[in-house]
Amino acid sequence: MDSFDEDLFLKGLEQRKATLGAEYVERNLAAADDFTRPFQEAMTAWCWGFGWGDEVIDAKTRSMMNLAMLGALGKMHEWELHCRGARTNGVTKDEIRAIIHVIGIYCGVPQALECFRAARKVLDAEAQPETPAE
Repeated sequence: MDSFDEDLFLKGLEQRKATLGAEYVERNLAAADDFTRPFQEAMTAWCWGFGWGDEVIDAKTRSMMNLAMLGALGKMHEWELHCRGARTNGVTKDEIRAIIHVIGIYCGVPQALECFRAARKVLDAEAQPETPAE
């Protein structure tokens, strides 16, 4: 990691794991190769270390902002991922619904429907009991 401050990367790594889950983050970093590793490192330092790293806006509010922005952009893979993270950060089912309503108002009904589909996947997965390992 030559281009970024190591402390900012480590701060970002901690926040990224706290929001998205350590297993998910470790899997992404392990899958990075020479081609994608610099981006993974930069994104972890910049987005998660710098962007999420201050304490001006709490993690729950940041998650809600992310859902609104990603929904507006139609980035549904990232929206679903951040929906899981939002739940980790304390965003309620009712708050997710309200965010989707705003997306529908400003970005259109089809986009709101996409967000509802992605949210349903996340919420349904939460409702499934974990099966014990055999």
